[in-house]
Amino acid sequence: MHLDVLDLKTFYYRSRLGRAAQAAIRGQVQTLWPEAKGQTVVGFGFAVPLLRPFMAEARRTIGLMPGPQGVMPWPAGMQNVSVLCDETWWPLQTGQVDKLIVLHGLETSERPSAVLDEAFRVLGPGGRALFIVPNRAGIWARRDKTPFGYGRPYSLSQLEAQVKSHGFVPERHVSSLYQPPSDARFWRKTAPFWERTGARMPLILAGGALILEVSKQVYAPRQDGERARAPSPLKVLEGIGSKSPRPVGGVGRTS
Repeated sequence: MHLDVLDLKTFYYRSRLGRAAQAAIRGQVQTLWPEAKGQTVVGFGFAVPLLRPFMAEARRTIGLMPGPQGVMPWPAGMQNVSVLCDETWWPLQTGQVDKLIVLHGLETSERPSAVLDEAFRVLGPGGRALFIVPNRAGIWARRDKTPFGYGRPYSLSQLEAQVKSHGFVPERHVSSLYQPPSDARFWRKTAPFWERTGARMPLILAGGALILEVSKQVYAPRQDGERARAPSPLKVLEGIGSKSPRPVGGVGRTS
C-alpha cells in the first residue's frame, strides 16, 4: 500500500533523518548518473528529492506520483513538474524517457508487475532506470518509522529476477543507508562516516536501500517469413578456375 504524500514530504524535507537519507541516496544516484544533458528524466513514486540535480541540464524533468499516494507541487518556488497518475498508466509516450528513477513506487504497489510493464514501455531503447527499494537484510526495513519500513523489502536476487522477467537487463547495483535509522544526535552527526564505511565494507554492513540500475535493450524483429539462408553447396567450387579439371593417371586416356 502506498504511503501518503504528506508523510513522505514530512520525512524527506522536515526531519533530520529524512534529509540525511535523501542526501545519502542522492549521492549514490549522482555517482551512477553524473549527467543527463539534453535528456528526459522521470521519477515515479516519491522520487522528486532525487531529481533536482538533473533539472539544470536535462531537456525535461517530470515527477510522477501514483494516485493512492497523492501528489504535491514540486519543486517549491518553481514551475511545477509533478503529475498525479494511475500507477499502471503513465501519461507519457512510449519510448519517451531516457532516465527513470523509481523510489517508493515498486515495493508499495499492489500491482508491481504492471508498474514494471509501464516502466519498460515509457523507457526508450538503450534507456536506463534505477529501482530503489528497501533491503531485506538491512535494519531500515525493520523500522516502520521511515518509508523503508513499509511494503515488500527485496534481496538483490529477488529484485534482479523480477526486473529480468519484464525485459530489463540488470547492469550494476549499489547500496545506501548504512547509517542507523535513528534521530539520535550521535547517529546524525556520524552519518557520513557510516555511509563511507558501509560502502567500503558492504559484506559487513547491510545498507537499508538497494539501488539497481537496469537498461532496456530492444532488438530488431525479423520480418514475417524471413528465414536464415545457408549458402548453396555449389558455390564452394566457385573461383577454382574457368577450365574443367583434368583426370589424373591413366584414367580416361585414349590411345
